[in-house]
Amino acid sequence: MKITYYGHSCFKILSPEGKKIIIDPWITHPLAPKDIDLGPYDYILITHAHGDHLGDTIKLARTAVTEVVAIHEIQQYLLAQGVPKATGMNIGGSFRTNSLTFTMVPAMHSSSLPDGSYGGEACGFVITLENGESIYHAGDTGVFGDMSLIGELYQPKVALLPIGDHYVMGPKEAAKACQLIRAPIVIPMHYGTFPILTGTLEAFMGELQKYPFQPKVIPLKPGEEYHLS
Repeated sequence: MKITYYGHSCFKILSPEGKKIIIDPWITHPLAPKDIDLGPYDYILITHAHGDHLGDTIKLARTAVTEVVAIHEIQQYLLAQGVPKATGMNIGGSFRTNSLTFTMVPAMHSSSLPDGSYGGEACGFVITLENGESIYHAGDTGVFGDMSLIGELYQPKVALLPIGDHYVMGPKEAAKACQLIRAPIVIPMHYGTFPILTGTLEAFMGELQKYPFQPKVIPLKPGEEYHLS
């Protein structure tokens, strides 16, 4: 299984059986690598409707080969924009397909569509792969106590957590989130894209030192890969 970081909150996941998944596909941001895989993808997951997360979904979901998975309001918007295949769901539910499970979990954030209308609730995803291992993408969120339930119920091996502050958790909050989720591997995201995102990897690592649970932190630059054996 391979995780590729495309910067901001965008990740590509290649499953053990070769399914291609991309999350929050904003692939035209300022730090995006030039060699991004443009698909086709099997699945596109969208955590919320803000432009830096809905991103280039319509471009990448140009044929029915690709299925977009998002909350109901985003699904309806995308279908109206001509996206051929989109599945809507809601927080607490799971969508099972092709030996994969996509579970939509809460996130503490806002969500609005490009026209300013309501984009449904923001969410995170737990992706359970064919071999039973799971990855938690927290989406844009602040820390919240029920992250401990996500850790307890789904036991993610990898957590993809924002650390950038201002719009999402900062280093202090992200370090606490690690204690609640207790994923053994953490990949930081949503930092460094713009100056307003002041949270840094160094500050996050410093905050983690205050706690007993020490996950393995894998800092990836845009375009870098992590192979999970």
